[in-house]
Amino acid sequence: MLVKLYDKNTNQKEVDKIINLLKEGGVIIYPTDTVYAMGCDALNVRAIERICKIKGINPQKTKLSIICSDLSTISEFAKVNNTVFKLMKKNLPGPFTFILPATTNLPKIYKNRKEVGIRIPDNNIIRTLVRELGNPILTTSVRDKDDILEYSTDPELIEEEYGDLIDLVIDGGYGGLEPSTIVDCTGEEIEVIRQGKGELIEG
Repeated sequence: MLVKLYDKNTNQKEVDKIINLLKEGGVIIYPTDTVYAMGCDALNVRAIERICKIKGINPQKTKLSIICSDLSTISEFAKVNNTVFKLMKKNLPGPFTFILPATTNLPKIYKNRKEVGIRIPDNNIIRTLVRELGNPILTTSVRDKDDILEYSTDPELIEEEYGDLIDLVIDGGYGGLEPSTIVDCTGEEIEVIRQGKGELIEG
């Protein structure tokens, strides 16, 4: 199923339908400020397991990321010191994934690596969904292994590819091909471990 939503003016009726779907353990594909991504309620273990199966991800070996609606909710799910908070405040919303130590509020499926990736995309559609859901949304890029394919920019082609595996694709217009910049904040030094779309503002 393909549902059209607009970044500047989201349709509340459609948003409500998507929220109900997520609450029931649904899996959706949606636009971000980088590439299209697949996700579910980040606190619903069955839905997470379903995504891992679709993507061929082993949650014990893969760093899982979640989308939060704003900075104020991050501390529920990740440990953030003052230095990292200031860095995130300068760069979010934006095309970054910040790797942080996970708190105990996330399901055990996340905790085997004791880390979680945090995203706050500069995209009103997905941030609205997270805010209305009241939980973060697990997020993983729509791509094949390490290559982000051309079809993954077109929501209609994405629906053709994944329509039988997931519950809904949100058409928010054409997506990008460049992934987020990954910033590891778990060590003594903050380190960019993958340079993507975002140029980190420091200091």
